Amino acid sequence: TTHWKVIGGKDEEDRKGNTCLENGSYLLNYVGCTECKKRDFVMIINRAREEEDGEEIITYDHVCKNCHHVIARHEYTFSVVDDYQEYTMLCMLCGRAEDSISVLPDDPHLMTPLF
Repeated sequence: TTHWKVIGGKDEEDRKGNTCLENGSYLLNYVGCTECKKRDFVMIINRAREEEDGEEIITYDHVCKNCHHVIARHEYTFSVVDDYQEYTMLCMLCGRAEDSISVLPDDPHLMTPLF
């Protein structure tokens, strides 16, 4: 799934456009592990999925492949509100993002008023 409006970012290159990470890592932000000082693969561990009041919540940890230091905790949510699919992401490594997509054939927010 790829649906994100990224909020923030230090400069234009840090802004990912529409990128949704319900699994994976956004490594452009990764300089290296603060513990072992190496820049290597980032593993995902402790992945959990739960549903609470109609909202899907996925959490996992980004972990250094070399020393197993927890780099960041990742949280992704998905829900349907009225006629929109709502997505959010919060992670110190991947960033903070949100998006809303209409489930209707024509998105009412994008339609031009006739008068």
